[in-house]
Amino acid sequence: MSNRKSDGSMGDKSLLVPGSYFSSALTLDQPPGRSASSFDLSTASSPVDERRTVLSTQSNAARKLGTQQLIPKNLAVTSRPKNRHHTTVVTLPVSLQATDISWEDYDSDAADGFSLRRNRRNQSYRAAVTSLNLDALPSELQTETLTLVSEAKAANQKQEHKPGRKRTLGRIRNRKHAGSFKDDPRFYQEIRERGLNANNLSTEDEEFSPTEPREEDQGIVVKNYRAAYMTWSQLQQVKDLGILDIISPEERKRQEAIFEIITSEFSYQHSLSILVRHFKDSADLKKAMTATEHHHLFSNISVIQEVSKRFFEDLEKRHQRHPVIQDISDIVQNHAAKHFEPYIVYCSNETFQQRTLQKLLSSNTAFRESLKQIEGSKECGGLPMISFLILPMQRVTRLPLLLDTICQKTPGDKAEHFAARWALKAISKLVKNCNDGARRMERTEQMYTIQKQMEFGKIKPFPLVSSSRWLKKSGELAAYTDDLSIFRKAFSYKSFYLFLFNDVLIVTKKKSEESYVVLDYATVEKVEVEEEITDSKLSLKLTMSPNSEGRCEQMIFVAESKLDRARWVTGLSDVKQSNSIANGDLPQYEATKAYMPKAPDELSLQQAEVVIVLQEVDGWCHGERMRDGERGWFPASCATEITNRTAMENNIQRMARLRKETDV
Repeated sequence: MSNRKSDGSMGDKSLLVPGSYFSSALTLDQPPGRSASSFDLSTASSPVDERRTVLSTQSNAARKLGTQQLIPKNLAVTSRPKNRHHTTVVTLPVSLQATDISWEDYDSDAADGFSLRRNRRNQSYRAAVTSLNLDALPSELQTETLTLVSEAKAANQKQEHKPGRKRTLGRIRNRKHAGSFKDDPRFYQEIRERGLNANNLSTEDEEFSPTEPREEDQGIVVKNYRAAYMTWSQLQQVKDLGILDIISPEERKRQEAIFEIITSEFSYQHSLSILVRHFKDSADLKKAMTATEHHHLFSNISVIQEVSKRFFEDLEKRHQRHPVIQDISDIVQNHAAKHFEPYIVYCSNETFQQRTLQKLLSSNTAFRESLKQIEGSKECGGLPMISFLILPMQRVTRLPLLLDTICQKTPGDKAEHFAARWALKAISKLVKNCNDGARRMERTEQMYTIQKQMEFGKIKPFPLVSSSRWLKKSGELAAYTDDLSIFRKAFSYKSFYLFLFNDVLIVTKKKSEESYVVLDYATVEKVEVEEEITDSKLSLKLTMSPNSEGRCEQMIFVAESKLDRARWVTGLSDVKQSNSIANGDLPQYEATKAYMPKAPDELSLQQAEVVIVLQEVDGWCHGERMRDGERGWFPASCATEITNRTAMENNIQRMARLRKETDV
């Protein structure tokens, strides 16, 4: 085509414009060297030429090569689309042309066939039409809007076509989510509700639109997360009724937040059914453990499944009444107050559950082999059983955040806003009871065990078990003392085992693996700790004033690593720091996966939880969990830092709002 010469008698330029006169959807490629300025401007005044229509196959350029049509390579169609939208190829006088007019892409998969998609460009048509002013067209040619090639799957346009694969201008067929969101059940472990994200910076109506990959510096991006099904705006009934043209953008966001609770509950229920059917009811697993171990492992998960089923059924009934859901706060409040108590029982069993699972995995070969086979099955998606076991804790901690999103999307002067706040309080109270139940069971058992292992000897004893006392950290430290002689100053090292509780520090000597002799103790308020550098050692100076005998006692300990020393220092500091010191200047991390603590000073995390990090040492972070202010250490590999300043400020605002309204 580069060898073609310009025909001076040709005074028209082929452009795509709407019309119903012809069925051809292909356009001629403009010969090289031709420009708008080369046209004879005298033709613009001719009323005959202005109305003249020339078929692309009958144009001067096409006649030069017989009956062959000259078609741009990137517009060639090798397969006929199932439903073709007819366009017309005509020629217009130069006087009607304009420059640099961009096209908005239309979604031909929409119900009406002409739904506008924001901020998109159709690359195929831009190759043919780059400067057409629709307002300048004659009135008789403005009767129909151009139907452009659908780019409903914009990501596919970015991918290069593989060799041998057909290239087509037709729309993508068999579009997903044409029916119910229940047609494509997903694992709850693999989705991330948009309502959890207080970092959304969008002020446009695409806040709840299908998510696309973001830039790395636009906040937290967790690549293994998937959107929770279709959005409310994608529902066919919403499109058919034209609801999006009636409601405000604010109401649309509110409907999206409500609808997401419904769809995510269905996903959660689907994962629970996998846990019960493939793990709890597995005959091979039952044979590999005792009845007590089976109960500790699965607790009342079947009851939780039924509770979730009834909750979803009530939500679905409300949704089926009308696509525009007035409110679901009354349903959430009713179930949280009257039907969600089994969650407290399940969470209270968490300590026994984790301990039982670790024991079975480490010492039961039959259990380990059977579990490996089940986890590798297609039905379980290759996910580990632990990801299913923590689902109730994960779901119950996410619900307050989802309710808070509904509160923020509902105008403050409406009754629905106050109803949402009451529902938020009810579900937050449930979460608090779940947390307290889990801690109470763990702490009570732990304190009784430690009490039996303690021998006070000559030291004045005191009752160790108390409902208000729990272990913060324990471990072995080496202390060195100086021995003075007439010749030189020598140092000797002694090993001590320390127990740090929330109100008292006990220094002991390890007698055996399960026996300790108490040497000294002091209340935490009377203990001071300082980091020291002595002979290049990682030392910390401990001062107890007064100690158990009423005098001042100083000891210098040597830690094994920087992390070990930092954890002892923060442990002694945190027990004195009861108020939150979180602010917008401290770094924030969002959990990319759940983390189960393996030591008393570690912090448990659920996916998508946000933590304010106070310090980072050797790949470990010490931070404060936003939802409840709990502090502890966690591996930095379990979370990703949030770098967007606006996102961080939004998190701080949400934290203050939740703690004020829910006391959680």
